Amino acid sequence: MITIKNLKTTVLSLFLTIAAVPTQGQDLLARQAPVDRKMKSVDSIVLHRLIEQEYFENPAGDLYEEWDNELTHYNGSMLPKETTIDLRGFCMPTPSRVITSNFGARWGRQHKGLDIKVYIGDTIRAAFSGKVRIVKYEPRGYGKYVVIRHHNGLETYYAHMSKQLVRENEEVKAGDPIGLGGNTGRSTGSHLHFETRICGVAINPALLFDFRNQDVVGDFYTYRRSHYARESAQATRLRGVSGNSNTGRFDSDEDEEDIEMAIAAPAASFTSEVHFHKVKKGETLQSIARKCHTTVDDLCKLNRIGKSIRLMPGQILKYN
Repeated sequence: MITIKNLKTTVLSLFLTIAAVPTQGQDLLARQAPVDRKMKSVDSIVLHRLIEQEYFENPAGDLYEEWDNELTHYNGSMLPKETTIDLRGFCMPTPSRVITSNFGARWGRQHKGLDIKVYIGDTIRAAFSGKVRIVKYEPRGYGKYVVIRHHNGLETYYAHMSKQLVRENEEVKAGDPIGLGGNTGRSTGSHLHFETRICGVAINPALLFDFRNQDVVGDFYTYRRSHYARESAQATRLRGVSGNSNTGRFDSDEDEEDIEMAIAAPAASFTSEVHFHKVKKGETLQSIARKCHTTVDDLCKLNRIGKSIRLMPGQILKYN
């Protein structure tokens, strides 16, 4: 016979049993949560490794359909009308500030890069992280050269080197040594021929790099086909020198002091008698004008500076 007391005990037991089910479920979920977090962490690591592997096997795979160790240039058909390039994490390929020849027309043909004054044996470094696509020797052109494809979509070319320090398909980081300055191939003096290309189309390196200030021009550069010509010409005016082969060009036998640094003022039109003077401590425009047998007005006009400018030691001034 079930008494009231027994009934109460039975009901209480049943209630406690029912109440315990969600609690056990919560305990199960609580025990499972660390496992889920651990699996999520493992999944993230695996995914990250897969992404890194994909980047290594085919950098900028969203722009390039294939990887090729032979084809130096593409036809440019893959280049979109607009694309943005991440310039962060860069390294200047050389500490030289001297641009000896611009991007653009030269000697009746297109010069597809910048010529930067370096000496034989100077270290040349990768501008960005990426993968080495080509390491070859072209006796009638680039000489000993290296092509690197970067994760940001750029390909950089380094030509006329005396020695290559990397192998094809090797992964490199920004700043890694990839070669030594030289005078190989079709070259009239030791220098680095430096190109930047997107999908095979050469773009003016002055749009991306400011060699005078050893810096990139910004965190990002957006290539727009419709604006490119105007932007390229403006970049050359701001960061280049005369591209004429007979005007203002440094030759390999120039005085070292004249070509040590590149400088100062934006490029002006050169004459065949142009010379360069490196400012020494304590010099003024007046003293330099007297020493160089010119006038302060001519110095200011040629270098596009004002008479009240504060000269800095090491600054290069052009004079006729």
